Amino acid sequence: MREEKKQYIDTTPGWAATAWEKSLTKYQQMVPRIGSKIPYIPENGRYTDKGEDTYWWTNGFYAGLLWELYARTKDPQFKAAARVQADRLDEPLHGFVGLHHDVGFMWLHAGVADYRLTENEAGKVRGLIAANILAGRCNPTGRYLVSWNENRPGWVIIDSLMNINILYWASQVTGDPRFTQMAVAHADTVLANHLRPDGSVYHIVAFDPDTGAVAAHPQGQGYAPESSWTRGQAWAIYGFALSYLHTGDPRYLAASKRVANYFLANTAAVGDEVVVDFRAPATPVYTDTSAAVIAANGLLLLGQVSDAGDQALYRDGGVRLLKHVTDNHTDFDPAADGIVQGATAMYHSAEERDVNMIYADFFYIEALLKLQNDPFLIW
Repeated sequence: MREEKKQYIDTTPGWAATAWEKSLTKYQQMVPRIGSKIPYIPENGRYTDKGEDTYWWTNGFYAGLLWELYARTKDPQFKAAARVQADRLDEPLHGFVGLHHDVGFMWLHAGVADYRLTENEAGKVRGLIAANILAGRCNPTGRYLVSWNENRPGWVIIDSLMNINILYWASQVTGDPRFTQMAVAHADTVLANHLRPDGSVYHIVAFDPDTGAVAAHPQGQGYAPESSWTRGQAWAIYGFALSYLHTGDPRYLAASKRVANYFLANTAAVGDEVVVDFRAPATPVYTDTSAAVIAANGLLLLGQVSDAGDQALYRDGGVRLLKHVTDNHTDFDPAADGIVQGATAMYHSAEERDVNMIYADFFYIEALLKLQNDPFLIW
């Protein structure tokens, strides 16, 4: 399917146009400073090199951000810097043993984006290698793709809905339906087992790898196994909407809307602030702006693909979340690395709380581009 039915938004808000210009100016100055480093979280205002752990799941987001900037500006410095990132990520791509399901996050950004924008054959090859690695994680009995390693052969996390987009792409470029068949089987399993009736989702479902039966709901990155980790909610909104975009299956659209309605109701109750977990105790308050900007992208996509009666609800919800982050959680000073502040990796860890993370910037810039009706979509 993968068609853009209509514009994301009728008119770009003035504040969003200004935020885009500030974001572009900041990254124009940051890119030479970052050099070949793989960014993750700034320390003392500067990105260090996450390349010491080349298998880390976020290591493709900077490349993706650079391709987003290049798609909009055609500035060659962004293309050159993105390909430096891809060269560095060849080590884990061919090293293999430390790779998880996050190959979608890594090589949709570091390979597929390059191929889509420039027809670079090296980007296509990287993407197809990654897609085949993800396909190799398929459990045919349970009809799912294993998320993690380390003796967890039945664990599936909600983030996986974003990674399967590399399988949809692989079918598109090869003509081989097996990749899409695996992506659809996995999305169906997540739909049946992660999504609760009220629109909240489990972060982790552990299946018996021999029978496919649900075995447990382990503790994830939210407050508790039965709680509502907001970044997981955001992955579900965007992930199901993207599966609808790729397949046209209305069940995925309905699922995305169910999670979106739950998300919007919970954020509206607290002035559009997004906390780490909707079901955590009232205090202390921990924010996760990465959840807000991921959800904003999913909501804007829902506004694009929904029928006329639902368009405004989701479009306006996405715009409102993005404006809240812009007004309250951004740093556009070019002297400090990173734009979006206030992201948190997990509820029960103070080490990565209330910080900038590279993927928050990636999704922030992606949403700003949606508000300009930019047609480029990495997913």
